[in-house]
Amino acid sequence: MTPAAAFTAQRQGPVLIVTLDRQAKRNALNDPAIADLDAIFSSLPEDVGAVVLHGAGPNFSAGLDLSELTHRDMAQGIAHSLSWHRVFEKIQFGRVPVVAVMRGAVIGGGLELACATHVRVAERSAYYALPEGQRGIYTGGGASVRLPPLIGVSRMQEMMLTGRTYNAVEGLAMSLSHYVVDDGAGLAKGIELAQKMSGNAPMTNFALIHALPRIAAADPATGFIAEALMASAAQESPEAKKRLKDFLEHRAEKVVNKS
Repeated sequence: MTPAAAFTAQRQGPVLIVTLDRQAKRNALNDPAIADLDAIFSSLPEDVGAVVLHGAGPNFSAGLDLSELTHRDMAQGIAHSLSWHRVFEKIQFGRVPVVAVMRGAVIGGGLELACATHVRVAERSAYYALPEGQRGIYTGGGASVRLPPLIGVSRMQEMMLTGRTYNAVEGLAMSLSHYVVDDGAGLAKGIELAQKMSGNAPMTNFALIHALPRIAAADPATGFIAEALMASAAQESPEAKKRLKDFLEHRAEKVVNKS
């Protein structure tokens, strides 16, 4: 019998909702789950404009499924970690923006997965931890690269050295999430944000997903010229010209404070 897919996907207009469902394992990640994720993000339909990624049940993901760890020599361990990197990079540097909706456990590899997304919504039940230090292992899904720009090297060290957990409100202050909503409201908020992002000009979304992180990591001189090139490319697109014309002719909404 073929095992059920850990990740499934369904459409809601231009948004693809991707659900992790291994509730008996608190949505812990194993290699078949990562393969499911790879298949989804390798074949996004052309008319999908954004993705919402969430976990079924009370948890986003409790991280690596430790019960399925097998002995690997060093070369095999490196290859295994790199295989997760390749999949998470398809999320971070893919064609469309991705929203993570987090609740309950967002631990270890689950936090690494969330940090590969572009916008993160936390329900109040969400809590974050990197318990690898207490397990005698080390992060292998990209946390060493993605977490320090969000929370700082020192904070990541502290989380791993002590096993400390942070709640949803603390995580918001640390930039682990961008929004905190009531329990049960996360998916609706994630879909709302994804629908809004799917309506952006494709070139602008491309710039924000692909160019901005690399510009921010570059030396200033390289960053400035890269920004100038990206700005020029974006404003020359037909979509940008239409949107600017609509704004100048009062057919587009002005930005107002809605907070």
